[in-house]
Amino acid sequence: MKQPPSGLLQRRSLLQTGALALLLGVRHRAHAATILAVRVWPATDYSRVTIESAGPLKTRHSFITAPARLVVDIEDLELSPALRELVAKVQADDPNIAGIRVGQYAPGVVRLVVDLKRPMQPQVFNLPPVAAYRDRLVFDLYPAQAPDPLEALIAERLRDSRPTEAARPPAGPSAPAPVPVTSVGATNANAPQPPVVTDPLGELIARQSGRIGAAAAPAPAPAPPSPSTRRYPELLPAEPSAPDLIAGHGRPTMGNVEKSSKSVLDGPTERLIIVALDPGHGGEDPGAIGPGGTREKDVVLQIAHRLRERINATTLKGSPMRAYLTRDADFFVPLQVRVQKAQRVQADLFVSIHADAFFTPQARGASVFALSQGAASSAAARWMASQENKADLIGGVNIQASDPHLKRALFDMSTTAQINDSLKLGGAMLREIGQIGRLHKPGVEQAGFAVLKAPDIPSVLVETAFISNPEEEVKLRSEAYQEALADALMKGIQAYFARNPPLARNRPV
Repeated sequence: MKQPPSGLLQRRSLLQTGALALLLGVRHRAHAATILAVRVWPATDYSRVTIESAGPLKTRHSFITAPARLVVDIEDLELSPALRELVAKVQADDPNIAGIRVGQYAPGVVRLVVDLKRPMQPQVFNLPPVAAYRDRLVFDLYPAQAPDPLEALIAERLRDSRPTEAARPPAGPSAPAPVPVTSVGATNANAPQPPVVTDPLGELIARQSGRIGAAAAPAPAPAPPSPSTRRYPELLPAEPSAPDLIAGHGRPTMGNVEKSSKSVLDGPTERLIIVALDPGHGGEDPGAIGPGGTREKDVVLQIAHRLRERINATTLKGSPMRAYLTRDADFFVPLQVRVQKAQRVQADLFVSIHADAFFTPQARGASVFALSQGAASSAAARWMASQENKADLIGGVNIQASDPHLKRALFDMSTTAQINDSLKLGGAMLREIGQIGRLHKPGVEQAGFAVLKAPDIPSVLVETAFISNPEEEVKLRSEAYQEALADALMKGIQAYFARNPPLARNRPV
């Protein structure tokens, strides 16, 4: 049999190879992931880049230090208009990201280059579908030198107080007063000042305001938070260890604590009193969404800002109060980190601010919750805690980077004394909220809210209204209701401190 010419055989072979490549290419494109959305969340704490897709994305990444940039190759992906949107989503005032470049690095491989403004510790991880989200690829960009919330708090106070520094008498400092709020108690300016004890917060104030010479040692790096034991003698160590003293948590013996507590009732506290405000949700986690599209994360941040103004304008027996926000912008903070931030600034109180949602629009009224070491006080309280504790799943936490043992140890240390103080704080707030609107329940409820488990800080969670109720959603958006609610929360804090003064610690102010 006559064989075909060699040229014809070569042509047939090429056609077969091309057809196979074409089929494989079509099959490859059929399995390529579809990009659904891209988001960038800038914040001083960290910046986040999220790529949401119809299926999980496979990546390789590397970090280059000079200049600082993160390089991520996404496999089985073609460059799309959705991915190109990342370039325009970077804001000029992003504290961490200078820009994002994206391109088709190779067939089926898209390369993203995130140019950074400073040395970073990047985390790249995948999140499975949850709630309204599909698969997510996340880049969390943490500064190599993490911001210290304690130092930031003092810098803010010093910045706000400088315009009135010249007019301030040496022995009687007071907080700035952007909003007129009644002070609690009074101070005798001629009263003898008690001796100053070691206090990292006081040292930072002194250092940043120039009262310590330039040769003083630099501020210590942020230490892992540990129980402050300011209010609860059962948490006191027999002898403070060196790490505790560095972190500012070393305390005198139990007898000295009792003596200090008595001095609170006899005279002024003479220290900065800190209230940690925790606006719920944020960033990837919008919280509950009302029928009119109002997002919980937005309204609770607005309320927190209004309450911060009132706290910063208030004095307690002559000592200024200061509010610290666990988040002051639209970004996600894991539940455990919220607790750690409050401990780091040695907060005297912790107030988490939320807005309820329920299956039906009829539910209405405000509620206040405290921690429960056992069963929840009601089925509704248990359900509410379960909903709020899902924030880490929706907001997105890198499980590989978390420390479950630290989390369990922290949460298992909550004490009966802390819960009792939390109930007193919650009761004072509930009475004031009831003066401006409807209450969902007449008493403070209890459940296992993860964000309330700081063992050394009286902590409450305030559900300001039901955002799922159309009428209450309108109230939550209104400036008048937010102002009235902030006033009520401030009065509740004042009423609590009037009956439960903070333990006397001589923080220079």
